[in-house]
Amino acid sequence: MSDLPINLLELKAAAEAKLDRNAFDYYASGAHDEITLGRNRAAFDELVMRYRVLVDVSGRDPKTEVLGTPLSMPVMIAPTAFQRMAHPEGELATARAAATAGIAMINSTLSNTPIEEVVAAGSAPVWFQLYVYEDRAETEALVKRAEAAGAQALVLTVDAPLLGTRERDRRNHFTLPPGLRVANMTAAGKGDLPQVADSGLAAYFAQMLDPSLTFEDLAWLKSVTKLPLWVKGVVRADDAVRCVEHGADGVVVSNHGGRQLDTSIATIEALPAIAEAVDGRVPLLLDGGVRRGTDVLKALALGAQAVLIGRPVLWALAVAGQRGVEHALAILREEIDLAMALAGCADVHAVTRDLLT
Repeated sequence: MSDLPINLLELKAAAEAKLDRNAFDYYASGAHDEITLGRNRAAFDELVMRYRVLVDVSGRDPKTEVLGTPLSMPVMIAPTAFQRMAHPEGELATARAAATAGIAMINSTLSNTPIEEVVAAGSAPVWFQLYVYEDRAETEALVKRAEAAGAQALVLTVDAPLLGTRERDRRNHFTLPPGLRVANMTAAGKGDLPQVADSGLAAYFAQMLDPSLTFEDLAWLKSVTKLPLWVKGVVRADDAVRCVEHGADGVVVSNHGGRQLDTSIATIEALPAIAEAVDGRVPLLLDGGVRRGTDVLKALALGAQAVLIGRPVLWALAVAGQRGVEHALAILREEIDLAMALAGCADVHAVTRDLLT
């Protein structure tokens, strides 16, 4: 695919040339001054690797497994909303690309495509990211739909009781383009963003979602589904422990891609304390700023079982649809393989804490 960018960082500029301002800024923006957005990336660069030599790396195996979900490499596709703003096939193209790559995809509540169609689009494992609506009956119905569709896990986002202020969206008066809706909620009459002189998504969150969610609600969610329950949006060790104590089957170390509380800690900085506190009781995933194969190794070394990739998938989708996403994942696979070889790691189990200074 010589016509496509050669690394994930170059995809952003290529996507900006194709997307309208409303869509590009929605995908790219962080909260307020976007300090955490930049910090997520910068924190990876500040970690220094201390590689091993004279290790037999003639054969390398990047495969892993997360709560029974096999992955051809320690990477999953993060939940990102409104993918049909990037490409007409949106979430369907992403699901097919995940299947080709042999990894799992997490589908967003705010998908432009119903969960049933996303699961049916390919053979990739699909997890479902959940926002809890104020109407708990509607939320329960959504969970049961995802389970019936074949979703293999539930990923509850907990860092967005209200939407962070994304000033680019406010300037653009962000709303969905004509013909696009919150597909999973159209039957409940909640498929459209409000038409406001601000961010339509911020208004949607304020009107529809439940800001009263607490740890006690994890038990309620566990009672309405048989799916494993992940909690996404955790950056504190004590919160991670409380998630485990209240029944979480896994924790996603995430600050919502720098889109919620600006100046919050970078996820790779938060990971070590969380991994130490959880102490292997549940698996950990990490998102935020992952752009290179070395980033993946750094996250594994600090205690994650795999990473989630968000914005690069959107950029790739905008540039070339399914082919673009397949290309982006192939780039990351090649970089992970090379990083493993050069760090002296024949498989993911050899990626240990002592690789980082």
